[in-house]
Amino acid sequence: MYHHGFFSASIKLPSDYTAGVVVAFYTSNGDVFEKRHDELDFEFLGNIRGKPWRVQTNLYGNGSVGRGREERYVLPFDPTTEFHRYSILWTSASVAFYVDDVPVREVRRCPAMAGDFPSKPMSLYATVWDASTWATSGGRYRVNYRYGPFVASFTDLALLGCRVAGAGDGDDDEHNIRMVAGGGRCGDGAAEEEEKLRASEVAVMTVEKQQAMRRFREQNMVYSYCYDTRRYPAALPECDVVESERRRFKDSGHLRFALRRRAPRRGSSSSSSRAAAAAGRARSAAAAAAASSRAAAVAAKKQQAAAEMVLVARE
Repeated sequence: MYHHGFFSASIKLPSDYTAGVVVAFYTSNGDVFEKRHDELDFEFLGNIRGKPWRVQTNLYGNGSVGRGREERYVLPFDPTTEFHRYSILWTSASVAFYVDDVPVREVRRCPAMAGDFPSKPMSLYATVWDASTWATSGGRYRVNYRYGPFVASFTDLALLGCRVAGAGDGDDDEHNIRMVAGGGRCGDGAAEEEEKLRASEVAVMTVEKQQAMRRFREQNMVYSYCYDTRRYPAALPECDVVESERRRFKDSGHLRFALRRRAPRRGSSSSSSRAAAAAGRARSAAAAAAASSRAAAVAAKKQQAAAEMVLVARE
């Protein structure tokens, strides 16, 4: 388990008809705190052949599942033909989500959030599951197991953070995982470890990153709880309401007009996506070079391995 950190993976989603199939990359402590769990989510919401994929981000703190903080975006590339990097940054002050090293969402902690902000140690998970009741077009399209098995591939995992003492003492947790430099165990120096994380290149929100995040949201965001006044007549305290952004959304929080863009071609992605992915790979390589000698050796030995998760029909 980790008490704050940066969690990242390159993921390729299942292709063809995947309505109702959710692929999730997330942190949680639900197995330890069943009624007071914290969670940070990337959820890929299934797809109908020929349509762009949608991804949802969310966070919970202290079991606050009744106050969902969902945002949804249309991915500007085909995530089934190539690996793309998805990352979660979690500190005591904020949470940020990244797609191909571009920040797409930042939630800054404020006192009024109280226990709704994730604050307890969490583990990293990846799952593929049947969410027919809600995932694709609000449950209109369900999982069709004739198109299975539904395979999601994960590789190039990277962890940077403060590991809780006593968690993961064996070597198995380093298989296929790069323990990036600075990722030490928590203890008396936990505050110092987090300060290192907050000062690292991945965590510093530069002007360039803020501008890239604004562009992504303008071009790809299709739902935000901050603009869903039917659900939350008064915006939740951490919402940074941007008036120019708010005007684009209905009182349901959904985009007023459908995004107009060409569907991504299979087997190719936009030049900007390729450039972002290349930049991400370069930064990942630089981080790996700075890792400890043991972690670097493990990564060198295991970097060709990729984990696959499969959803199949039960007999």
